[in-house]
Amino acid sequence: MIPLKDDNPTYRTPIVTYSIIAICVIVFILEITSSSYNNGQLFYSYGLIPAVFTGQATLPNEIAGLPTEITLISSMFMHGGFMHLIGNMLYMWIFADNIEDEIGPIRFLIFYLLAGMAAALTQVYLNTSSTIPMIGASGAIGGVLGAYIVNHPKAKVLVLIPFGFFSQIIKIPALYVLGFWFVLQFINSSLSSSTGGGVAYGAHIGGFIFGVIAILFFNKKSTVQKFSNNKPKNPWAS
Repeated sequence: MIPLKDDNPTYRTPIVTYSIIAICVIVFILEITSSSYNNGQLFYSYGLIPAVFTGQATLPNEIAGLPTEITLISSMFMHGGFMHLIGNMLYMWIFADNIEDEIGPIRFLIFYLLAGMAAALTQVYLNTSSTIPMIGASGAIGGVLGAYIVNHPKAKVLVLIPFGFFSQIIKIPALYVLGFWFVLQFINSSLSSSTGGGVAYGAHIGGFIFGVIAILFFNKKSTVQKFSNNKPKNPWAS
């Protein structure tokens, strides 16, 4: 199930959402043009390493790029490959603009960063001795999805359901699309037995749960009243 866009309009330009997407793209370009990208050293320098964060391991001085606390932030703007980047930015593009629209750009930036840190800390807690660098925006985006499912469970999402020649594009309520995504993280986490890297499903789960709870505190009560009389021209603006 691949989301393509939603029918949930916005009323102002989501500057922070667009900026985060732009930063992730720029950072990825810098990554792939770096001499340390192919050997993975770049990810050890700026990614979040649970064992280093918990003090169970240390990085050689020539590899360490940032204080380990700062990698909580730097890691969420890095990606391991094109598909990793595209997949995360697609979800960001579709769902983040509405949350920013409702709670405002400054609050959204704070929310996003806190969601990313909560997600990363969840992964650290689940794998305290891991020496594998964690990178990617998916934990923070999980927080956005958690917020979206609370604020807009009935919003329709246009999704592609791939079945080869029988693939279909249909509209499904966000509650089912994002609920399915969340359940899938648990399933994949339980099925995954790899210890050599892969997807940080714990971060996805932690970010989502954080988003569900935290959005209740970030929501502006006046949002509906403020925009109720303004109907957008394009109902598919996203």
